[in-house]
Amino acid sequence: MSDVVVIGAGQAAASLVARLRNKGHEGKITVIGEEPAPPYQRPPLSKAYLLGEMELERLYLRPESFYADSGITLHLSETAIAIDRADKKIVAGGQSISYDHLALCTGSVPRRLPAAIGGALEGVHVVRTLKDVDEMAPACTAGKRVLIVGGGYIGLEAAAVCCKLGLKVTLVEAAERILQRVAAPETSAWFRELHKSHGVDLREGIGLKRLIGDGHVTGAELADGTTLEVDLVIVGVGITPATQLAESCGLEIDNGIAVNAHGQTSDPAIWSAGDCASFPQGDTRMRLESVGNAIDMGELVADNIMGANRAYEAKPWFWSDQYDVKLQIAGLNTGYDHVVVRRDGEALSHWYYADDTLLAVDAMNDSRAYMVGKRLIESGKSPAPEVVSDPETNLKALLKA
Repeated sequence: MSDVVVIGAGQAAASLVARLRNKGHEGKITVIGEEPAPPYQRPPLSKAYLLGEMELERLYLRPESFYADSGITLHLSETAIAIDRADKKIVAGGQSISYDHLALCTGSVPRRLPAAIGGALEGVHVVRTLKDVDEMAPACTAGKRVLIVGGGYIGLEAAAVCCKLGLKVTLVEAAERILQRVAAPETSAWFRELHKSHGVDLREGIGLKRLIGDGHVTGAELADGTTLEVDLVIVGVGITPATQLAESCGLEIDNGIAVNAHGQTSDPAIWSAGDCASFPQGDTRMRLESVGNAIDMGELVADNIMGANRAYEAKPWFWSDQYDVKLQIAGLNTGYDHVVVRRDGEALSHWYYADDTLLAVDAMNDSRAYMVGKRLIESGKSPAPEVVSDPETNLKALLKA
């Protein structure tokens, strides 16, 4: 029997420890998490939870009783501060815990605005943890003026929720267009119109110069010289992998904690999974920030701790809920050179191609396009673009071609 210690208590950690027990692991399993809550879902935080439509317990990935019943020890509200690789021990909560296998599922941290431009003022929020949202919620009341910095998915989701709550929303994106890093101009344009139709004052190609306030934020100066009066600010400018602990003990870092195809770090007794981990993909390395990746990598590491010797095959998928729209994304659009638009009644999807190869699909309220596209990409099939764009084409038939 081997003892497994997991640092981090998010989706990857929860998936890893549940898989270990399901596979019959009989050794000790210990999970160390900085937050007081057991592993919980993060995507609903800025949506259903902030809207008051989901209670705290419904966020939990598993009931609290699951861990005790499964013989999994949770050390919550504790921070791991050191890893002794030679003696295979970690230090957390004032105690030393031995391991045979250590899994780093430390996740990621949100980028914050520099204090020099007002990022440390009260009323400036990020969206990552329960604490973040609980601190933000009292200010999210009808009539308040909110500035959202960043036009990625986090910023757009925050804008949608704030609109639903009756706030006056201004969103600024320094890049030329919203979603510029992750989506085609066609998808950006569609979501631009969606947000404008809900009253969002959306300003693209305009960055934030500084926030204004004496203790609490009261305004913002934009790069074009415009000034705004604001009651709160929500920052959604991306996340960075939490690698500090791994770095401090000398593990290899490469756009995250570098792991091999089996999830092992440069120390074979230490594994990593989720947002914090980068893995080999062809001739390069990849790091995915998604629930799907956290689940899949967590389960991979569990299997390989149990001796499966299984290599990771990433199957990227993502989603975003904004207003009454569910965006579902299959694949990765990196390297695309053209986009095929498919309309089927109210449903819309954008299909990314590199030459004749299908890379990814953005599906807006079109679950069929998403599911078919996902299966096509995973099986290596690429239907002709003109076939995809034809609304008369039966998408499911493409799977049999």
